[in-house]
Amino acid sequence: MPKKFMKRYLPSPEKVQAIQSLGFLGDILNEPNLWHINRHSVARAFLIGVFFCFIPMPFQMIAAAFFAIWFNANLPLSVVLVWISNPVTMPPMFYFNYKVGAWVLNRPVLSFDFQLSWPWISERLLDIGIPLYVGSLIVATLSACVAYLVIQFMWRRKIRSDWRLRRRARKMPGHSRDQAS
Repeated sequence: MPKKFMKRYLPSPEKVQAIQSLGFLGDILNEPNLWHINRHSVARAFLIGVFFCFIPMPFQMIAAAFFAIWFNANLPLSVVLVWISNPVTMPPMFYFNYKVGAWVLNRPVLSFDFQLSWPWISERLLDIGIPLYVGSLIVATLSACVAYLVIQFMWRRKIRSDWRLRRRARKMPGHSRDQAS
């Protein structure tokens, strides 16, 4: 079941609440809805985590945590999903976002000749930044919505499958209520 899989790999509320550097959050971390693993909280966590993994910004995990708290999504899962964009996956993800943004804005895709210098960055910031952020918002929104719907679908499918298995087991001869417990 997805619930058991997630419980196995996500940190417990006690572990997160024991982190001293998060003490400034106070009683927010004691909110039980932030730790529930159910279809709705997990789907919202995927929506939030996948959205912020596609947005090029510093402190993505903080933004994901804030929105997880605001929307009662599973907090650890929202934060962990941001790491889909990591130092290995960021360059292709953001280059794709830039290309989508350039296509939507009908701008030419600039050649990749990056120079780590202030003049280059200040000259290219708008040429690259605007298409990058437009493309990032489009890709993030579409990916997050697809992730949300896929989680909803997969969770419902698993529950229906479990119901069918239980129904078949009840119809089998020799099945009693004591065996089902």
